[in-house]
Amino acid sequence: MSPPLPPAFLAAPIAHRAFHDRAAGRPENSRAAIAAAIDRGYGIEIDLQLSSDGVAMVFHDEALERLTGHQGLISDLPAERLGRITLSGGQEGIPTFAEVLALVAGRAALLIELKDQTGCMGPTDGRLEAATVAALAGYAGPVALMSFNPHSVALLAALAPHLPRGLTTAAWDPADWAPVPPARCDELCAIPDYDRCDASFLSHEAADLGRPRVAELARQGAAILCWTIRSQADEDKARRIAANVTFEGYRPAPRP
Repeated sequence: MSPPLPPAFLAAPIAHRAFHDRAAGRPENSRAAIAAAIDRGYGIEIDLQLSSDGVAMVFHDEALERLTGHQGLISDLPAERLGRITLSGGQEGIPTFAEVLALVAGRAALLIELKDQTGCMGPTDGRLEAATVAALAGYAGPVALMSFNPHSVALLAALAPHLPRGLTTAAWDPADWAPVPPARCDELCAIPDYDRCDASFLSHEAADLGRPRVAELARQGAAILCWTIRSQADEDKARRIAANVTFEGYRPAPRP
Protein backbone atom coordinates (compact mmCIF):
# COMPACT_ATOMS: atom_id res chain seq x y z
CA MET A 1 0.00 0.00 0.00
CA SER A 2 1.20 3.53 -0.76
CA PRO A 3 2.61 5.37 2.22
CA PRO A 4 0.24 8.11 3.38
CA LEU A 5 0.71 11.65 2.18
CA PRO A 6 3.27 13.23 4.55
CA PRO A 7 1.89 15.86 6.97
CA ALA A 8 3.86 18.61 5.19
CA PHE A 9 1.45 18.33 2.25
CA LEU A 10 -1.51 19.17 4.47
CA ALA A 11 0.10 22.17 6.18
CA ALA A 12 1.16 25.04 3.91
CA PRO A 13 -0.73 25.72 0.65
CA ILE A 14 1.01 24.29 -2.43
CA ALA A 15 2.21 26.72 -5.11
CA HIS A 16 1.08 25.52 -8.55
CA ARG A 17 4.08 25.16 -10.87
CA ALA A 18 5.90 26.86 -7.97
CA PHE A 19 5.25 30.47 -6.91
CA HIS A 20 5.33 31.77 -10.45
CA ASP A 21 4.75 35.28 -11.74
CA ARG A 22 6.16 35.95 -15.20
CA ALA A 23 5.86 39.73 -14.74
CA ALA A 24 8.11 39.44 -11.69
CA GLY A 25 10.67 37.29 -13.53
CA ARG A 26 9.48 33.96 -12.13
CA PRO A 27 8.20 31.71 -14.96
CA GLU A 28 6.26 28.51 -14.30
CA ASN A 29 8.38 25.64 -12.94
CA SER A 30 11.49 27.84 -12.86
CA ARG A 31 14.24 27.90 -10.27
CA ALA A 32 13.21 31.48 -9.42
CA ALA A 33 9.60 30.42 -8.79
CA ILE A 34 10.74 27.45 -6.72
CA ALA A 35 13.06 29.62 -4.61
CA ALA A 36 10.23 32.13 -4.08
CA ALA A 37 7.91 29.37 -2.84
CA ILE A 38 10.54 28.13 -0.40
CA ASP A 39 11.17 31.67 0.88
CA ARG A 40 7.44 32.13 1.56
CA GLY A 41 6.98 28.76 3.25
CA TYR A 42 4.74 27.19 0.62
CA GLY A 43 4.68 23.66 -0.69
CA ILE A 44 5.62 23.29 -4.34
CA GLU A 45 3.91 21.50 -7.23
CA ILE A 46 6.02 20.81 -10.32
CA ASP A 47 5.53 18.98 -13.61
CA LEU A 48 7.82 16.50 -15.33
CA GLN A 49 8.31 15.84 -19.02
CA LEU A 50 10.97 13.65 -20.65
CA SER A 51 13.84 14.85 -22.85
CA SER A 52 14.90 12.95 -25.96
CA ASP A 53 17.80 11.42 -24.03
CA GLY A 54 15.64 10.19 -21.16
CA VAL A 55 16.14 12.94 -18.57
CA ALA A 56 13.23 14.11 -16.42
CA MET A 57 12.77 17.84 -17.05
CA VAL A 58 10.72 20.26 -14.95
CA PHE A 59 8.32 21.63 -17.56
CA HIS A 60 4.54 21.55 -17.99
CA ASP A 61 3.71 21.53 -21.71
CA GLU A 62 4.55 18.99 -24.39
CA ALA A 63 5.35 21.84 -26.78
CA LEU A 64 7.98 24.49 -26.08
CA GLU A 65 6.25 27.50 -27.63
CA ARG A 66 4.00 28.84 -24.84
CA LEU A 67 6.70 28.81 -22.18
CA THR A 68 9.81 29.57 -24.22
CA GLY A 69 8.85 30.98 -27.62
CA HIS A 70 10.72 28.11 -29.33
CA GLN A 71 9.00 25.71 -31.70
CA GLY A 72 8.86 21.93 -31.29
CA LEU A 73 8.35 19.35 -28.59
CA ILE A 74 10.35 19.01 -25.40
CA SER A 75 10.67 15.28 -26.13
CA ASP A 76 12.58 16.04 -29.35
CA LEU A 77 15.57 17.67 -27.65
CA PRO A 78 18.25 16.42 -25.24
CA ALA A 79 18.50 17.75 -21.69
CA GLU A 80 21.62 19.80 -22.36
CA ARG A 81 19.92 21.69 -25.19
CA LEU A 82 16.74 22.20 -23.18
CA GLY A 83 18.79 23.67 -20.37
CA ARG A 84 19.99 26.38 -22.78
CA ILE A 85 16.46 27.38 -23.87
CA THR A 86 15.43 30.40 -21.80
CA LEU A 87 12.03 30.37 -20.15
CA SER A 88 9.95 33.35 -21.27
CA GLY A 89 9.86 36.07 -18.66
CA GLY A 90 12.96 34.79 -16.88
CA GLN A 91 16.71 34.54 -17.11
CA GLU A 92 17.18 30.78 -16.93
CA GLY A 93 16.81 27.61 -18.96
CA ILE A 94 14.57 24.61 -18.44
CA PRO A 95 15.76 22.79 -15.29
CA THR A 96 16.26 19.09 -14.90
CA PHE A 97 14.42 17.32 -12.10
CA ALA A 98 17.77 16.53 -10.45
CA GLU A 99 18.65 20.25 -10.43
CA VAL A 100 15.35 21.09 -8.78
CA LEU A 101 15.80 18.41 -6.14
CA ALA A 102 19.21 19.88 -5.31
CA LEU A 103 17.66 23.35 -5.06
CA VAL A 104 14.75 22.32 -2.84
CA ALA A 105 16.91 20.03 -0.68
CA GLY A 106 14.05 19.03 1.60
CA ARG A 107 13.07 22.60 2.50
CA ALA A 108 9.52 22.31 1.11
CA ALA A 109 6.98 19.61 0.35
CA LEU A 110 7.38 18.70 -3.32
CA LEU A 111 4.30 17.47 -5.19
CA ILE A 112 5.50 15.96 -8.46
CA GLU A 113 3.17 15.45 -11.42
CA LEU A 114 4.37 13.16 -14.18
CA LYS A 115 2.77 14.38 -17.40
CA ASP A 116 1.10 11.85 -19.67
CA GLN A 117 3.51 10.73 -22.41
CA THR A 118 0.95 8.82 -24.50
CA GLY A 119 -1.57 11.48 -25.60
CA CYS A 120 -4.45 9.22 -24.63
CA MET A 121 -3.82 8.32 -20.97
CA GLY A 122 -2.82 4.89 -22.17
CA PRO A 123 -0.15 2.37 -21.14
CA THR A 124 3.21 4.04 -20.63
CA ASP A 125 6.62 2.92 -21.85
CA GLY A 126 7.95 3.61 -18.35
CA ARG A 127 10.83 5.90 -19.33
CA LEU A 128 9.63 8.99 -17.45
CA GLU A 129 8.64 6.93 -14.42
CA ALA A 130 12.05 5.24 -14.30
CA ALA A 131 13.90 8.55 -14.74
CA THR A 132 11.83 10.13 -11.96
CA VAL A 133 12.47 7.33 -9.49
CA ALA A 134 16.18 7.28 -10.33
CA ALA A 135 16.50 11.02 -9.68
CA LEU A 136 14.78 10.60 -6.31
CA ALA A 137 17.22 7.96 -5.08
CA GLY A 138 18.64 9.22 -1.79
CA TYR A 139 16.44 12.32 -1.63
CA ALA A 140 15.34 12.85 1.97
CA GLY A 141 12.72 15.61 1.77
CA PRO A 142 8.92 15.22 1.67
CA VAL A 143 7.82 14.20 -1.83
CA ALA A 144 4.70 12.73 -3.40
CA LEU A 145 4.18 11.50 -6.96
CA MET A 146 1.03 11.78 -9.05
CA SER A 147 -0.26 11.68 -12.61
CA PHE A 148 -3.49 12.00 -14.56
CA ASN A 149 -2.52 8.73 -16.25
CA PRO A 150 -3.40 5.79 -13.96
CA HIS A 151 -1.02 3.53 -15.87
CA SER A 152 1.82 5.81 -14.79
CA VAL A 153 0.79 5.74 -11.13
CA ALA A 154 0.43 1.96 -11.19
CA LEU A 155 3.95 1.66 -12.60
CA LEU A 156 5.27 3.99 -9.89
CA ALA A 157 3.74 1.64 -7.32
CA ALA A 158 5.91 -1.14 -8.73
CA LEU A 159 9.07 0.93 -9.18
CA ALA A 160 8.97 2.86 -5.90
CA PRO A 161 6.49 1.37 -3.41
CA HIS A 162 8.12 3.42 -0.63
CA LEU A 163 7.11 6.77 -2.19
CA PRO A 164 3.66 8.30 -1.59
CA ARG A 165 1.61 8.40 -4.78
CA GLY A 166 -1.79 9.57 -5.89
CA LEU A 167 -4.00 10.32 -8.87
CA THR A 168 -4.52 13.72 -10.42
CA THR A 169 -8.21 13.67 -11.29
CA ALA A 170 -10.80 15.84 -13.01
CA ALA A 171 -14.32 16.11 -14.35
CA TRP A 172 -12.84 14.91 -17.66
CA ASP A 173 -15.01 16.99 -19.97
CA PRO A 174 -13.88 15.73 -23.41
CA ALA A 175 -13.94 19.30 -24.76
CA ASP A 176 -11.05 20.14 -22.42
CA TRP A 177 -8.96 17.02 -22.95
CA ALA A 178 -8.31 16.48 -26.66
CA PRO A 179 -6.64 14.35 -27.95
CA VAL A 180 -7.77 12.01 -25.14
CA PRO A 181 -10.69 10.07 -26.69
CA PRO A 182 -14.12 10.89 -25.23
CA ALA A 183 -14.64 7.24 -24.30
CA ARG A 184 -11.43 7.34 -22.25
CA CYS A 185 -12.61 10.56 -20.56
CA ASP A 186 -15.84 8.80 -19.63
CA GLU A 187 -13.85 5.99 -18.02
CA LEU A 188 -11.54 8.26 -16.08
CA CYS A 189 -14.20 10.57 -14.63
CA ALA A 190 -15.39 7.72 -12.39
CA ILE A 191 -11.88 7.44 -10.86
CA PRO A 192 -11.94 3.65 -11.30
CA ASP A 193 -8.19 3.08 -10.86
CA TYR A 194 -7.61 4.34 -7.31
CA ASP A 195 -7.29 0.89 -5.75
CA ARG A 196 -5.37 -0.56 -8.71
CA CYS A 197 -2.81 2.23 -8.35
CA ASP A 198 -2.53 1.58 -4.63
CA ALA A 199 -2.85 5.34 -4.13
CA SER A 200 -3.15 7.31 -0.92
CA PHE A 201 -4.41 10.67 -2.22
CA LEU A 202 -6.21 12.55 -4.97
CA SER A 203 -5.47 15.95 -6.40
CA HIS A 204 -8.88 16.72 -7.90
CA GLU A 205 -10.19 19.52 -10.10
CA ALA A 206 -11.54 22.18 -7.71
CA ALA A 207 -14.76 22.85 -9.62
CA ASP A 208 -15.63 19.15 -9.43
CA LEU A 209 -14.90 18.53 -5.74
CA GLY A 210 -18.56 17.75 -5.08
CA ARG A 211 -18.36 14.54 -7.13
CA PRO A 212 -19.70 11.64 -4.97
CA ARG A 213 -16.73 9.46 -5.87
CA VAL A 214 -14.40 12.01 -4.23
CA ALA A 215 -16.41 11.84 -1.01
CA GLU A 216 -16.44 8.04 -1.18
CA LEU A 217 -12.67 7.88 -1.45
CA ALA A 218 -12.26 10.41 1.35
CA ARG A 219 -14.38 8.19 3.60
CA GLN A 220 -12.05 5.31 2.70
CA GLY A 221 -9.05 7.34 3.87
CA ALA A 222 -7.82 9.13 0.75
CA ALA A 223 -6.29 12.54 1.37
CA ILE A 224 -7.98 15.09 -0.90
CA LEU A 225 -6.01 17.92 -2.50
CA CYS A 226 -7.33 20.11 -5.30
CA TRP A 227 -6.23 22.19 -8.29
CA THR A 228 -6.06 25.04 -9.26
CA ILE A 229 -7.26 27.73 -6.84
CA ARG A 230 -6.92 31.35 -7.96
CA SER A 231 -8.51 33.42 -5.18
CA GLN A 232 -8.97 33.37 -1.43
CA ALA A 233 -12.73 33.03 -1.86
CA ASP A 234 -12.28 29.93 -4.01
CA GLU A 235 -9.78 28.54 -1.52
CA ASP A 236 -12.20 28.98 1.35
CA LYS A 237 -14.89 27.14 -0.65
CA ALA A 238 -12.56 24.31 -1.68
CA ARG A 239 -11.38 23.73 1.88
CA ARG A 240 -14.87 22.62 2.85
CA ILE A 241 -13.94 19.38 1.08
CA ALA A 242 -10.20 19.41 0.34
CA ALA A 243 -7.51 19.10 2.99
CA ASN A 244 -5.21 21.41 1.03
CA VAL A 245 -5.10 23.46 -2.16
CA THR A 246 -2.79 24.00 -5.08
CA PHE A 247 -2.89 27.72 -5.86
CA GLU A 248 -1.61 30.41 -8.20
CA GLY A 249 -2.07 34.12 -8.84
CA TYR A 250 -2.68 35.27 -5.24
CA ARG A 251 -1.19 35.02 -1.76
CA PRO A 252 -3.17 32.60 0.44
CA ALA A 253 -4.10 33.83 3.89
CA PRO A 254 -2.02 32.32 6.72
CA ARG A 255 -3.47 29.11 8.10
CA PRO A 256 -4.21 28.87 11.85
